[in-house]
Amino acid sequence: MTPTPGTFEILATDPGSGARQGRLWTAHGAVDTPVFMPVGTQGTVKAMSPAELTDLGAQILLGNTYHLALRPGVDIVESCGGLHRFMGWDGPLLTDSGGFQVFSLSPLRKVRPNGVEFVSHHDGSTLFLGPVEAMDYQRRFGSDIAMAFDECPPYPCERDWACKAVDNTLAWAALCADQPRAPGQLRFGIVQGSVYAEMRERCARELVRIGFDGYAVGGVSVGESDAERLEGVRNSASWLPAERPRYLMGVGDRGQILDAVAMGVDMFDCVLPTRLARSGTAFTRAGRYPVKAGAYRADTRPIEEGCGCYACARFSRAYVRHLLNVKEILGVRLLTVHNLHRYLGFMRELRAALAQGRFAEFRRAALQSEGETV
Repeated sequence: MTPTPGTFEILATDPGSGARQGRLWTAHGAVDTPVFMPVGTQGTVKAMSPAELTDLGAQILLGNTYHLALRPGVDIVESCGGLHRFMGWDGPLLTDSGGFQVFSLSPLRKVRPNGVEFVSHHDGSTLFLGPVEAMDYQRRFGSDIAMAFDECPPYPCERDWACKAVDNTLAWAALCADQPRAPGQLRFGIVQGSVYAEMRERCARELVRIGFDGYAVGGVSVGESDAERLEGVRNSASWLPAERPRYLMGVGDRGQILDAVAMGVDMFDCVLPTRLARSGTAFTRAGRYPVKAGAYRADTRPIEEGCGCYACARFSRAYVRHLLNVKEILGVRLLTVHNLHRYLGFMRELRAALAQGRFAEFRRAALQSEGETV
């Protein structure tokens, strides 16, 4: 019998750290963790079709409530049968609530007691998002995991501002928990608190008291140092229940992923592999390099030697560089295919290492290999 949505099985643990291999069941199937979620902010992972993502091994995609509410609008997505059918994706979907845009679009918003008033960055129209609206929109999208609406503060952030953001996040989380949800839809609360350990502890403890299907660490990757980011993750994850999935939002550097996995984090998302593909950067086992550089203009090697992805099996660095430099769309598509293949392959290898009791060895080798390559 298929487990009910929200069931989280821990399949293996690393005795030397908090790392674990798991499986989260959703209304659209199982997600094996640790997992990397390609970002499809506006209902698509840039340059990729759902069939290609499936072939690459993507298990779950991410969409964004703020952006989808602006264009095409919640009514359109709902009338087309929900977000899965609208974008042609049959697997699990997670939707961010729009809380990150409180940070990223700070010049275009005003925080109110009951939510946030945004001025559209497209046409100047007004969009109000609060806990009631964010959860209603995600219910109508039909996503498998709906994120609670939160306030993501900036960095640096004064203590009073961080405290107010935590207060808003907790008040809104309690309202989010009371809203109707789509059938089988899970809800995750989000820990905020900036760089202040005691605020992250308070936020995490209160979210657990409210009760969610999973928990996320938010408010990181907003300009802080690597050391502060690690502390933010540690000061959040350590207070979250081991039996529920933990999600680190917006972090995609592979070294940072390994550090967070060692702290018991299960889920990740980031625009890094797709965004850097559009700028001409390739990820390899040994690090990243700029395919657009002149050094590769006559290089007949694949993007990464030994890689089995479609781009590497068929095309040379010289050809991909040519496409990028003459702004042919295929160049971006091929590099995106490769980068996502590398990221998703990295996560498969990480899960296998955990299953086989080799996490420490895998982590050490992966960190040693990071750097510039040619």
